[in-house]
Amino acid sequence: MSVEELYNIYKEYPSIQTDTRKLKEGDVFFALKGENFNGNTFAQKAIDAGAAYAVIDEKQYAVFGKTVLVDDVLTALQQLAKHHRQQFTIPFIAITGSNGKTTTKELIHAVLSSSYKTYTTEGNLNNHIGVPLTILKIKEDAAMAVIEMGANHQKEIASYCEYALPTHGLITNCGKAHLEGFGGVEGVRKGKGELFDHLKNNNGTAFVMWDYDYLREMSRDLPTIVKYGTTDSTIEGQTIKSEPFLEVNILKGAETGSIKTQLVGDYNLPNVLAAVTVGKHFNVIDKKIKESIENYTPSNSRSQLIESGTNKIILDAYNANPSSMKVAIENFSATTADNKVLLLGAMAELGDESLSEHEAIVELLKKGNWGNVVLVGGDFLNINHPYLQFQNSAEAKEWLRQQHFENTHLLIKGSRSMKMESVLEP
Repeated sequence: MSVEELYNIYKEYPSIQTDTRKLKEGDVFFALKGENFNGNTFAQKAIDAGAAYAVIDEKQYAVFGKTVLVDDVLTALQQLAKHHRQQFTIPFIAITGSNGKTTTKELIHAVLSSSYKTYTTEGNLNNHIGVPLTILKIKEDAAMAVIEMGANHQKEIASYCEYALPTHGLITNCGKAHLEGFGGVEGVRKGKGELFDHLKNNNGTAFVMWDYDYLREMSRDLPTIVKYGTTDSTIEGQTIKSEPFLEVNILKGAETGSIKTQLVGDYNLPNVLAAVTVGKHFNVIDKKIKESIENYTPSNSRSQLIESGTNKIILDAYNANPSSMKVAIENFSATTADNKVLLLGAMAELGDESLSEHEAIVELLKKGNWGNVVLVGGDFLNINHPYLQFQNSAEAKEWLRQQHFENTHLLIKGSRSMKMESVLEP
């Protein structure tokens, strides 16, 4: 079946599902494959549950009149997304980076939504399946689209650009994340830089954090650059205070005055400046920019401040890498509190650098004044350190339950695989 024929089905049934557990009547089910599952085997179940069609790539699972046979289901999904994308002439803003891309995406979406019908990536659906699914959720009334792109190896961002076709782009930063897949920090910059490469080749616009020399260099040949930062930029701002929440003063480019966010940590300053910059570029009025950012409440264990009795908890446990772990610890060290407790889960996907990066975190911890430090799992178990140590978050949770802390500040952070947010569960 051609992509045009598949698109005709999509136009009649414009709701795509890849999980039969979430399927609604009238959805089109795409039978994706994974390492441990074959979606083709669920085609009949999807049809029985009310799917209008099931898209399959193994003929033996065909159901007359209810299945669509393609060469490869994932490729068909991505081609369908590209065909749908090509129906739009609106701005498509792609966001990638090592740290802060989801928060930046959410802030930009909040700002643009104040003035335009804006569609964006839901949650963290930013991979080779999530990006096409995001595109296919964009309806005809769209005026803006904001697409988050995650990656852990080179050529991944380039592949997303082939069907997302971004007109604008933003790289939050390039840090020590997914070093195993990218092959070091230079590999991270090359991989994330594939977004800028696409914009260069397609007369696109980049929003660039001008404080970062490497982003200046990476964006050097772009046809249109909109700068943001603390100096020498179209939009300039600085931190007024970061405790308990970040407050930012916009000094140049927008008349918002101070912006009182609900974000924890001055490491969110670039994310706020990015949202102001994108808003101004698309003519959102200053008052709406300010209100949108101030009303945004973080969720999903990202820079959340939780008050529990007399305790204050910074929950930043959605993910972690050496760069984000370092700034989180430094920010926590700068907070005013008599008793500070850290529960830190190990960092994943660091390859040969893992042991040394975990050792560097321990050395950083030694410079602070902490009530307790708890290190959990991974390569924290393989180095010598003076701190409490547990195999997993379940053990750390039990330890925390027995402490009965009062008037204490806690920082909880770790890679997704460590599930550090579970230490707070009842």
